[in-house]
Amino acid sequence: MIYAGLGLAAAAIVLVAAAWRDPVAKAVRGAVVEATAGLGLKVRTVHLQGASPEASGDILRAAAVGAGAPLLGVDLEAVRQRVEQVGWVRRARVIRLLPDTIVLAVEQRQLIAVWEHAGRVAVIDAEGVVAPEAQPARFSNLPLVVGEGANTAAAAILPAVSSRPRLASRLEALVRVDDRRWDLRLKQGALIQLPADDEEAALIRLDQLDQKARVLDLGLARIDLRDPEMVVVRPRRAAAAGVSEGAG
Repeated sequence: MIYAGLGLAAAAIVLVAAAWRDPVAKAVRGAVVEATAGLGLKVRTVHLQGASPEASGDILRAAAVGAGAPLLGVDLEAVRQRVEQVGWVRRARVIRLLPDTIVLAVEQRQLIAVWEHAGRVAVIDAEGVVAPEAQPARFSNLPLVVGEGANTAAAAILPAVSSRPRLASRLEALVRVDDRRWDLRLKQGALIQLPADDEEAALIRLDQLDQKARVLDLGLARIDLRDPEMVVVRPRRAAAAGVSEGAG
């Protein structure tokens, strides 16, 4: 019976799609939807593509497509808009498949870091957009970026840091300073100060120093790479003695 009615259903889709916009078509929309539902065109499966296990529940709840709903009664555009309001989702497509399936095809945001600023902690994507449904505690594998502007600047610096395993394994946080440059805070307390421009060149100099003198293992208080002509290092004992230096 279902397949005998597919020809009627296919013709009805055009009318139902128009009915969301055309006041005249709305007058017959209800009858068409009910008639096709009677033929068995009801939602039995909502198939989600492209979502991680962490995001799936939030996306399906936002879609709000109930089992048993008339298949032709589902407003695909409204579902798409609801799904794209979910922080995990960059964009989405919603597809109706006869006789009983709705497909949610999503492109999920690439989450790259945990961002700490103004007393709040959130997970961000490569464009610095917060994914509010993502719980930071569940993303301890992501690097921590701190400070105003750190969310939008993170994507430019993180590949350079992650490509250096000795540095990345010691990193506690990347701290944005005056929204113009980075300090790299290491787990043992050392601070690596990068310049506002040409961070890659500064990191290459750090690589060279580390290859020669294993500076990342020396327990230094500070490695200042802001001057392209020289590197200034400060032992921890100097810091303990009260020697200070501006962070800007």
